[in-house]
Amino acid sequence: MRIARFSIDGNVAFGAVEGDGTGDPAGLVLDIIKGIPYADFELSGTKVPLSKVRLLPPVLPNKVVAIGRNYAEHAAELGNEVPDVPVAFFKPTTSVIGSGDAIEYPAFSQELHHEAELAVVIGRMCRDVPRERVKDVIFGFTCANDVTARDVQKREKQWARAKGFDTSCPLGPWVETGIDLAAAHDLTIQCTVNGEQRQLGRTSDMIRSIEDLVVHLTEAMTLLPGDVILTGTPAGVGPLNVGDEVAVTIEGIGTLTNKVIKRG
Repeated sequence: MRIARFSIDGNVAFGAVEGDGTGDPAGLVLDIIKGIPYADFELSGTKVPLSKVRLLPPVLPNKVVAIGRNYAEHAAELGNEVPDVPVAFFKPTTSVIGSGDAIEYPAFSQELHHEAELAVVIGRMCRDVPRERVKDVIFGFTCANDVTARDVQKREKQWARAKGFDTSCPLGPWVETGIDLAAAHDLTIQCTVNGEQRQLGRTSDMIRSIEDLVVHLTEAMTLLPGDVILTGTPAGVGPLNVGDEVAVTIEGIGTLTNKVIKRG
């Protein structure tokens, strides 16, 4: 099931996306959900065309935990070694935007890059999750773009500004709950800029699996419903400029599209 979060006439709701296709909104409708999707819920039967609503970030995470250098070719293209342990960092909630929202080019950077990523959405509060229970704490998957001020990342030892600025974490267009862990381990992931392909890889190329990441992170912290784990990006990252339209597409999920504008 595809679960979207949206606004219409000033109201915000969750809805189940119905119809064929994962990217084209034509013909898709939303069946409004009673309650919140992390618990047992019912479909209301009240349906609205997807074309009539504004898609919002599909979740409001308490935290976004991102993993760096989880694809060997991406680490190599930036001149980095594959780390011995996962490199984790946070993107603040203020960085999160939805599909169709604008990425604001930060004034403190002259080198903005796209990073297409599979995002894991947590469905229940969890800590110290054993490997065999990882599947039980995952709500679903969505597309993400770990937008990065690359020049700032190179200058500053901590990545908080380079990867945590406002609008640097597009998520969407919705959460797909129908993909199991086995399938999630081998999905095509790609990024285009103005229709030109920049990144093309498979999640099977990840160095650390989704299970590895959930086990590793929950040794240290409690994850809450709606929290998001970004699993790393394949090779091919590159520049974004004001006016560009960047799209992240993941097999079986959909397409996350954002335009880059000048901040302010």
